[in-house]
Formats: sequence, C-alpha cells, structure tokens
Amino acid sequence: MAVTAAPEQLGLLERDEVLEELRGALAEAGDGRGRMVLVAGEAGVGKTAVVQAFCDEQGRNVRILQGACDPLFTPRPLGPFMDIADDAGGELGAVLEAGGSAHELVSALLAETSRRRPAIVVLEDVHWADEATLDALRLLARKVDRAAVLVLVTYRDDELERMHPLRAVVGELATGDIVARMRLAPLSRDAVAELAEPHGVDANELYDKTGGNPFFVVEALATGVDGIPETVRDAVLARATRLSPAGRSLLEAIAVVPQQVELWLLDALASDVADRLDECVASGMLTFESTGVAFRHELARLAVEDSVAPQRRLELHRRAVAALVGAPGGDVPDLARLAHHAEAAGDIDGVLRFAPAAADRAASLGAYREAAAQYARALRFGARLPAAERAELLERRSHACYLTDQNDAAVEAIEGALECRRLLGQRLEEGDSLRWLSQILWCPGRTVESAQAAREAVTLLEALPPGRELAMAYANLADSYANAGRRDEAVTWSERALVLAERLDEKAIAAFALTTIGGCEWNWEKLEQSLELEDRAGLAEQVGRTYIWLVGAALSARLYSLANRHLDAGIDYCSDRGLERDRLYLLAFRARMALDQGRWEQAADNAAAVIRVPRTSITPRIVALSVLGLLRARRGDPGQWQALDEAWALAEPTGELPRLAPVVTARAEAAWLEGDRDGVAEATDAVLPLALERDWRLLVSDLLLWRRRAGVEQTEPPDATDPGDWALAAERWRELGCPYEAALALADADEEEPLRQALEELQRLEARPAAAIVSRRLRELGVRGVARGPRPSTRRNEAQLTNRELDVVRLLADGLRNAAIAERLFVSPRTVDHHVSSILRKLDVQSRGEAVAEARRLALLQDPKSALPSGRESTTI
Repeated sequence: MAVTAAPEQLGLLERDEVLEELRGALAEAGDGRGRMVLVAGEAGVGKTAVVQAFCDEQGRNVRILQGACDPLFTPRPLGPFMDIADDAGGELGAVLEAGGSAHELVSALLAETSRRRPAIVVLEDVHWADEATLDALRLLARKVDRAAVLVLVTYRDDELERMHPLRAVVGELATGDIVARMRLAPLSRDAVAELAEPHGVDANELYDKTGGNPFFVVEALATGVDGIPETVRDAVLARATRLSPAGRSLLEAIAVVPQQVELWLLDALASDVADRLDECVASGMLTFESTGVAFRHELARLAVEDSVAPQRRLELHRRAVAALVGAPGGDVPDLARLAHHAEAAGDIDGVLRFAPAAADRAASLGAYREAAAQYARALRFGARLPAAERAELLERRSHACYLTDQNDAAVEAIEGALECRRLLGQRLEEGDSLRWLSQILWCPGRTVESAQAAREAVTLLEALPPGRELAMAYANLADSYANAGRRDEAVTWSERALVLAERLDEKAIAAFALTTIGGCEWNWEKLEQSLELEDRAGLAEQVGRTYIWLVGAALSARLYSLANRHLDAGIDYCSDRGLERDRLYLLAFRARMALDQGRWEQAADNAAAVIRVPRTSITPRIVALSVLGLLRARRGDPGQWQALDEAWALAEPTGELPRLAPVVTARAEAAWLEGDRDGVAEATDAVLPLALERDWRLLVSDLLLWRRRAGVEQTEPPDATDPGDWALAAERWRELGCPYEAALALADADEEEPLRQALEELQRLEARPAAAIVSRRLRELGVRGVARGPRPSTRRNEAQLTNRELDVVRLLADGLRNAAIAERLFVSPRTVDHHVSSILRKLDVQSRGEAVAEARRLALLQDPKSALPSGRESTTI
C-alpha cells in the first residue's frame, strides 16, 4: 500500500501569483482604499485553501472576520454575516438581531473592521448565498473603498446555471475598479506529478481522472489504496472506511448537517459515539473549531451523506429537528435550518410549521428568492392544508416570485390560489387574485390575457360592496391602460381609484394611482410627491414602481438631469431591498441615458448587464437590446440586427407603444445608416399610425424625422416640426447633452460649415456609418479636403483598428491583462473585453498572443506620433 498524506501536508502548488495579488490588494487596503477580490473556481479547486493560507500568513498583522453561506436546500438569510456577528458581536450583532437594512448591516460591518486596520473580511461560498446576502454584497462593494478593509469573496463558478442570481451580481461588481476577479485554475499535469511522486502512483492516470482538481487529487492520494478510485465519491468513501465503526457512525451524523455542526447538536445526534470525534478529525476529513466541527470539503460531506442508509438518514434529520427546536441558551430557532432538516426527515408537520415562517422571515429581509423557495417547500407538503390556508401560501409565493422576476412560477401560484378561492366561493378574494394575475401577466408580454384579467377583476368586484380590493382593481386597470400607451383612459381609471382610496383612507392605493397619473401626464411634481409618500410609509414595492415611472418618463421627455437625479438612488433602493425586477428596469434606463449622452462604453456595459440576466420580464430586455443594437449600428459593428430583431420579436406581439417605441426608432435609424430606404419605411409604418392615434407626439416626430432623412414620402400632420430648422434642433440637442443627435441635426443642413461640424463630432464619437454619410454629402456639394471613410488614424492601418483598439493592442504587447488595461485607459474591464474581441476579429486571429504578433507584422505597435512624418498625412479625396 502506498504512503498516505493528509491534505495539509501537501501544501499549495501553483498559487504563488494568486497570493501575491492578494498581498497587493491588502497593501492598498492598508492605505485606506479598501478592495474586494472575487475568488472563483470549480468545486474543489482550492479557493478556501488559498484564502486560508493567506489569512494564516497575515493573521498576526490584521483582524480577520470570516463567514460562510450554508449549503441548505434553502439558505438562511444573511448566513455569513451572522457567522461574523457571532464572533464580533457589538453593533453588527445588534443590527442583525433587529432585522436592519442592508445599508445598516454594511455600515456596522465596516465600523467593526475599523477597530483594527487593516482588516480582512472573508465571505465564503456565496454561490449558496440568499438574496439578502447578495444585496449586502452589492452594497459592500460600493462602500468598501472608504475603509481599510480587504473583502475576499469565494464562489463556485462551475455551479452557476444561467439564471443563478450570482451571475448578475458578479457581472455588476466586476465593472468597478475596486473589485477584482480572480479565477483559480486546476493544477497542471506537472503539479499533479509532483504531488503523486511520493505515493508511487501513475501521475498521468491521476491527472486524467481528476482533471487537476486539487481536492480530487488530494482525496485520491489520501485514500492510500493501490491505484486510483474510479470517482471522487469512491475516494472519499474509501477514506471513511479506514475509521472504526463508531468513527464512521459519527462521520455520518456530522454529514447530514450542512456547514458546521455545533458540539451540542453533535451530542444530540450521536451521543453514543461522540467520543470518536478525535479519530474523525485526525482522518483529515474534518476541521475542528472551538464551537463545532465541519467537513473540510463540502463534496466530501455530500459523498458521505449520500452513503448513509435511508432509514438512518431520516432518523438523524429527525434528531436534528428536535435538537434545533430546543436549542440551548434560549436562542431563536434557525427557521431555514429547521425547514431543511424537517423536509429531509419527511416531517410534514415540521415543514408546515417551519417553512412558512422561514419564508416570512426571508421576505422581511428582502430575500424574496429564498422566501419563494420556502413557500414552495411548504406547498409540496401542503396537500392536506385547508383550501384557504393553501391559497394564502400560494399568494405569498406568487408575490415573492413576481418580485424576483420568476413570472411563470408567479402565474402558476396565483392560478392555484384562484382555484382555491373559487372552490370556497370567496368572491372578494377571487377578484383580488384576478387583479394580481393581471399584474403578473403583463411582465412577460401576455398583454391580452393581462387586460382581460384586469377587466374581469373590476367587473367581479363592482358587484360587491366597494372596498380596498375594488380601489386596487381600478388602479391596476389604469396601470394596464398606461402600459398600453392609452394615457387618457389610464388617467380616468386612476382618478376613480384615487377617489375611492381617499374615501377608504387607503394611502398606499392613493399613492399608486397618483404615480400613474403623474407618469401619464409627465407631472414630475406628482411623481416626486408619490415617491416621498411611499418611502415615508415604507411601501418598498411601490417605491420601486415609482422610480421606474419617474426615470422612464423623464427619459421619454428627454429631461436627462431629472432622470439622472433619481436613477442611482432608485438602483440603490431596489438593490438594497431585493427588488430584482425593478432594478433591471432602472439598469436598462441607465444604458439608454448613457447612449443618448454619448457615453457609449457605459451604455454597452449597462445594456450587457441587463441582457446577460435571463429574466421573464421583457421590457428591460427590450430597452437593453435596442441600446445594444443601436450602438452597434452607430459604430458600424456587426450584430446590430440580431439584437434589434430579438427586441422586435419581444415587443411586436404586445402592441404597446412604450415597448414598441425604443425598438422601432432604433430599427429606423439602423436602416437609415445602411442606406436602406425601404427598411426605414417598413420600420416606421409598423408603429406610426398607432402613435398618431394615441397622440404620442415625440414618437411621431422621431418617426417622421427618419422618414424625411430616408426620403420616404409622407403626408405630415399640420403641427409637425419644421424639418428645415436644423440649427435650432442642433442647439436643443447640445443643451440636452446629446452629441450624436446634435451632430445628426447639423447633418440635415445643406451647407458646408454645419456639415463639417457634424463630421468632426461623428468622427470623435467613432460613429463611422453616419460620418460616411456626411462625408458623401460634403463631396456631393463639391467640397474638397473631406476625409473619406474611416478616420485617418484608422485608415493608416490595414486592419482598420480604431485609435482605442490601437491603444489596447499596444498594451497587450506590453503584457498587460484586461483589468490592468482598463485601469490604464480609465474604462471598465468589460469595455476592454469588447475591444479585445474586436481586435481578434479584425486581425483574424484566435488569441491575444497571435493578435500581438499580427499587429507587430503590420507595424501597428510603434508610437502613433511617429507613424507618419509630420504634415505628410493626406486626408483629402
């Protein structure tokens, strides 16, 4: 038998660079500029090991606060912060005990770290994080640079499915310069050979079977068997067989409890074999803390738990429930943990007792995704519940799913509740559920069904004595009309809701109706009044809705300063309270505003942040796709129609002007930039009659403008804007801070000077197609000395790289990574990713190294100032 070794004896290989980067980040934090480092990698790659090694190295010089997320079926809210509070206590513990907001939690944590500078905060396994933890993480990332603290966040990136909420969080956090991403790679074949050499095993076979995963490698070596186990599960179980029968029994008891097992809980689970704890710890499979014991690796725990006989596993979970209910010290029971063990034990009464309470607790903390999962858990065991109680659980689940943009699940739940209400003959509750169903159906674009449910709710409730349900049904029907762009009807029904709400003293419904009226009338005073009322009353969901109305209407009216005043506050508000759906709306609006104001890199980043999150609400995606498609069209980049076609496919079936407008104007412009007159006509024909019918004057004006520019014949309304007043239009666009639109207005002139000004501005923006159109018009006027095609700096290189792409490729040649290039050029890493992709495409190469080699061959790496002798560059035709 080969010599075995415990994992800690094998040391860390190929992690020196990672440790050095962490030291550098800590040095910056020590200077008062906090940093956050996201440490990612597949399960078992050694994230915890490298972070622990770094903390051990720094332990004498800094204060270390550590917490981890729970691998429960449904995680406990704010789990890692609770772990930290258990050690730190003080203000942080008080905030958590009081159920404080994410803002209060982060402030308390940063205050705690200031007691010893610098400090390290470790948040492990955030792939298991609940929504409240993710919200706190977002807020912490925004505030960490104000403190002398290094925050290390570990997560498994190989377990993030497409719709995992952590994907969006990581993408958002990584756009800031104070947040760095670090991915741990598996060990190389050479490193595996170094580990395998003392054990007399075939290193190549070991590498091929483990893929270099450090945990798999270490576990395979630690079994001490001849040859390599077929799977890691076999390796873990083979290692467990070396324990005595009592030791294995204790190990199984520990395995049924995710994360750490407190010593008192362990005694309740397996008091008869608790004396074998030292044996289990000595095996290297467990780690021992002063308060409890845990598996060194979660994968090992899962392997052992799965091997436990079903009846014994049930009994252990039952013991865990009994012990946790009577937790020592009078502590409030951990409801999420209790619900987990009750479900695993098949304890129906326990699930129905703990899961709804855990869900309510999660919802109160803004962890709506966890709340939805806990309600679902209760419903799986709730077949015997009375219909009224089941309906209430279904309604709560629907609400939580709606707020986290899980609309299909939200619809399914409320339809189940409707069935219960009808079975019970509860007409009032049935009407209220119909109203809620209408609200949900609108989000994924099921507009016909949504409108029908809204009208049915009003009809049903008007046959009953008037109450808050009818007032809300009126308000919802008004909202349905507003969403369809039917403003007059929206205001009429909102006023009816407002009258009834005021008579009933229903302030929340009154504020809801006031928001709709303010949005339809572009009455900013009413919208801000509604926002203030709702915020003061703690109506978080309505505050999120009002932010959407306020920012969206301000953008439609091109009041960018007003939109900007509320945009960041709205995003922060929705992030802190777990309002995922509303936050996506505001991110999409931020992308649109950045595009309009000439901040195109930011527009691309924000649009991508929305698009990469697969949600069912279609409006944010429509706006983001329109921004991305229009940006590509304006730059002359490929892929604009792919984005615009998807946006149209989402918007067109709804028939709603607010959803159609951003797509149709973008498609008209994209067609104009390509010189496609028929394309402009087709795009505008689809919506212009409806816009005229609904009196959407700005949209009508925009559509008519593109038709005029494309030469499409059109009988214009008598009050249409004078197309010849290009100077006034350009001045207004400049006052609004919209350089591209101002340049296009100048380009409507038939005079040389404004056309030259337009060309200069379009070239500055790298708006190549529009610049080419203006250049052609100048040449048609007989003007000489006009640059043809791309900017001179672009034409100088055979690959047609832009100035910024030349900057990037030269920095690639210097060996800089994308993050460093972003820092050097004062852009986001995602923008650098975009440039690198464009460079690879234009140079027709597959890697960064090949790009540098090709750029060197084309003489693109020299100082741009020395590319041509001064004064010798020709820019004329």
